[in-house]
Amino acid sequence: MKKIFLIALLGLCLSSFAKKEAYLFANSDKTVTVAFDLNEKNTPVYKVFYKTKLVINTSELGIIREDANLYNDLKIIKISENKAIKASYSMLQGKRKNITYSANQYTVHLQNSKGNLIDIIFQLSHDGVALRYFFPEKSAEIKKIVEEKTTYNFDATAKAWLQPMSKAKTGWKETNPSYEEHYAMGVPVNTKPTIGEGWVYPALFNSNDTWLLISESGLHENYCGSRLVYSDTSKAMQVTFPQKEEIFPNGALNPESQLPWYTPWRILAIGSLKTITESTLGTDLADTAIPINTSFIKSGLASWSWVLLKDESVNYETTLKFIDYASKMNWPYCLIDADWDKRIGDEKMKELATYAKSKNVKVLVWYNSSGPWNSTEYQPKSKLLTAADRVREFSKLNEMGISGVKIDFFGGDGQSMIAYYHALLKEAAAHQLVVNFHGATLPRGWQRTYPNLLTTEAIKGEEFITFSQEVADLQPSHCTMIPFARNVFDPMDFTPMVLDSIPNIIRKTTPGFELALPVLFLSGIQHIAETPDGMAKMPQYVVEYLKDIPTNWDDSKFIEGYPGKYIIMARKKDAVWHIVGVNGENTEKEIEIDLSFVTNKKGFTITENDEGFKQNVIIKGNKLKVKMKPRGGFVVKI
Repeated sequence: MKKIFLIALLGLCLSSFAKKEAYLFANSDKTVTVAFDLNEKNTPVYKVFYKTKLVINTSELGIIREDANLYNDLKIIKISENKAIKASYSMLQGKRKNITYSANQYTVHLQNSKGNLIDIIFQLSHDGVALRYFFPEKSAEIKKIVEEKTTYNFDATAKAWLQPMSKAKTGWKETNPSYEEHYAMGVPVNTKPTIGEGWVYPALFNSNDTWLLISESGLHENYCGSRLVYSDTSKAMQVTFPQKEEIFPNGALNPESQLPWYTPWRILAIGSLKTITESTLGTDLADTAIPINTSFIKSGLASWSWVLLKDESVNYETTLKFIDYASKMNWPYCLIDADWDKRIGDEKMKELATYAKSKNVKVLVWYNSSGPWNSTEYQPKSKLLTAADRVREFSKLNEMGISGVKIDFFGGDGQSMIAYYHALLKEAAAHQLVVNFHGATLPRGWQRTYPNLLTTEAIKGEEFITFSQEVADLQPSHCTMIPFARNVFDPMDFTPMVLDSIPNIIRKTTPGFELALPVLFLSGIQHIAETPDGMAKMPQYVVEYLKDIPTNWDDSKFIEGYPGKYIIMARKKDAVWHIVGVNGENTEKEIEIDLSFVTNKKGFTITENDEGFKQNVIIKGNKLKVKMKPRGGFVVKI
């Protein structure tokens, strides 16, 4: 491949590479550029530029396997010509229904001194960079990866918004890690988490006045989930592997596979906060959907008694009430939580499912995924551990008329645990069951590969607010952080919205803030925390608004916001736009929204004053002014 000269501004930034020119890769509009080379140790290195700004400094790439060092002492065999990658696909839930992905692909073919081969594949799209490794040789022997050397080297002035990884085998009944920590916001990149176990994806950075969101996608059964740790050696964020406890019993921790072998994609969305929040790279780089009939998959809202009423609400009579609640609200689901097998029993559960069907409601049931990796006692437990277990249990649910499962209390990100997730999703799809993972890892685009995966928790959500005043106090900033990180690429089961009250907790958000959350947060099933009694206290126009909240959006637009402070998003279903905003700070905000993207002429706002909710009819103009109270919010439907 012929080497291309950078414009002068880029050329100045390449001085830390070897004296020879670097290889340059660019997206189609030349806004994102990667400079690739080998350093003095013949280690692959790269830089990333956005509109000529250097946003990632010289960073290393490579893999160390037990049988081969594919990190240094490498030579370039060939660099492929630019290959145009184009794909179109549809999502059954999320920020956008019909998605088109296009990128320029460049493959660097490398060889070590012993003749082992590794390819590094780069794909540059309008909104960022993806890269992964490929081992092209063939081998029936299992190869094991010891360390991945992918790094992201940010300037010392860069800031980061990061969620800490928890310590495995800690927390309630040893159920960590579950991606359920609060974010460190706007901290130096070299900040060390107090827990000491690195940072989870997605990780948000601001470098040279440019935003970057780093995550991974395309995570197969033959790789572990990874996370980031700041390396004092390389002075950069490095991809790192799970803690030794994060395994399925007697299973593998680090990646191992026969060859040939692709690793997961490392993805970097790059640009403005609008670019970040509207990006679909997390599903663009995921595997295409498995071949299934998707007619059984329906997205929407669900009633759920446990979040506010806890264990004692899991009974026949309360469940009947919540089925009626879902039916009255036009919500397609009702979730029955832990210990349903003991507190209600199979026969009565079948009666409930039959009754729910008559009310046009589908029933979801809770399962404990755990084997011996924690000491949880909630049931059903240890019923899904083997292929035979899963077939037996899911067949029983089919006979009972159950439509989906919420599976809880996983054990981490080791390769064997990741394989367990895949096995559950495949078997559930075969039995036409929708899936919600709780106490779980980040899904990393699995919702595209397995359309029956409608949501995953992996966040400190509403149930934690009901447990602790300290968590409730942090809710305003937390909820205005996660649309910029955790919930950008993957569905998130925050289980939002308490309009009335939380037992024994002083809620720090206003009802307007809470009302905005089911549209702001993306989840294929949106489990609503509010109870029938709480909903009965709301104005009828609020109730009517909540009867028609989509979760399978046609389009989404970022209007305005800043991580941890406030956010305004617009989401479209058919010709109707829902615009919502929440204020994470203690001062009132007045925002002017440009409505030029809206086609319909008439709609309404639901805002709030000191007396409570207030509805106003609006006629579309070019601008709409809205006020958000401290820790408040609003909704617009037009």
